[in-house]
Amino acid sequence: MISVHGSSLEGIDRTSELYKRLENFHLRLAKKDSAIWGAKASKEAAKRLNWIQAPTSSKALLPELADLLKKFSGLTHIVLCGMGGSSLAPEVFAKSFNKELFVLDSTDPAYIAHTEGFDLTKTLVIVSSKSGSTLETVAARNYFASRFMAEKLDPVAHMLFVTDPDSALDKQARKEGFTVVNADPFIGGRFSALSAFGLVPAALMNINVEKVLDDAESAIADFLQHPQAIIDSAYVLINGAKQFIEFSDANSKLPGMSDWIEQLIAESTGKDSKGRLPIAVDSYSKLDDVLTVSFANEAQLNVQGELGEHFIFWEWITALIAASLEVDAFNQPNVTEAKELTSVLLQEWDNSLPELHPDADEDGVEIFGDGVTLTSALKNLIMNTDSDGYIAVMAYLDRASESRVAELQRILSEKSGRPVTFGWGPRFLHSTGQFHKGGQPNG
Repeated sequence: MISVHGSSLEGIDRTSELYKRLENFHLRLAKKDSAIWGAKASKEAAKRLNWIQAPTSSKALLPELADLLKKFSGLTHIVLCGMGGSSLAPEVFAKSFNKELFVLDSTDPAYIAHTEGFDLTKTLVIVSSKSGSTLETVAARNYFASRFMAEKLDPVAHMLFVTDPDSALDKQARKEGFTVVNADPFIGGRFSALSAFGLVPAALMNINVEKVLDDAESAIADFLQHPQAIIDSAYVLINGAKQFIEFSDANSKLPGMSDWIEQLIAESTGKDSKGRLPIAVDSYSKLDDVLTVSFANEAQLNVQGELGEHFIFWEWITALIAASLEVDAFNQPNVTEAKELTSVLLQEWDNSLPELHPDADEDGVEIFGDGVTLTSALKNLIMNTDSDGYIAVMAYLDRASESRVAELQRILSEKSGRPVTFGWGPRFLHSTGQFHKGGQPNG
């Protein structure tokens, strides 16, 4: 059972219009009412609501998952190629249950090079993509297929695909003889933790996914019968934070949960120049305009429960927040827009990058923007940050070997007195990227 406590609950007005609206949205969400995000969103939402029943419906996958575990039993090293929800939920599974999983959600050559020492005879590569067209995942798939063939190994025996039925990837992989697991096409990617996208990697890591689904199923039954905890939490995340919410899974049994929630809330609510910006942190910034959330006992809002309970709880909360803000929880208009503009630029450049000329250079570090040294550039960045805004660090680097660069998040927050997000590229494009483009324009 999910338990909720913390100082932020003390000021809740359960007679307010916001609270009554959330109660109404909660009841309608249980009935899969696609109109709660507005008339414009209704058509798309109607095709994206099966996550509500996933704790029950996904149990139909259990026999297939058991067969997969037998089929690939000799492959002990698992690589997951996916982006956004396709990679972040499996990463939470792996970290929470202390399992080995290499998540390839980067195009950085140094990060990909970490796989070069893998014993390919014992490696299983899971290619996970809802549409099958995600560019980073396509590149990763081709990379591993060529490596298996170079080692004279049959890719069919070492690669598994998770995708929507009748996607381009589904058709091609089946035609080539690969094992394919079809996910429910009526579940959006970031709401897919309890679908095939989360459960296939989890099962192949020998995690008891049936218990995870049982826990999620129990959680739904509980918060439908006793809704106060989930309504209170949604109220606090809307009313207790104008924009910024820091999530930390430090000292909890759910490492990686903050990153998963970050992409879930940011991509679902960050549009139409509004939203809530979740920020995954190791330690809280203690800024006045930031709400803190923990899965242990050290924040303004503390939410505790089992992994399956958390997955369905936060998906439900996110849907309620989006309904309250009157935004479509299931689209990502600015991500799509950016993809289209990128395609236009690539055509203009004829697939050759233009020459980039920095404004300054210090010891081989190029500076684009206001500042002739790194120190002056950073000072100018901090001085030009809105008093109600935030800074985003986007690091297209090797997150395994260059992890210390993440310390910039804490340092810049202390120096600027503002919230700071940190994202590894290109994975952040599939999480906070939508918010950076479509949320409040104060980054």
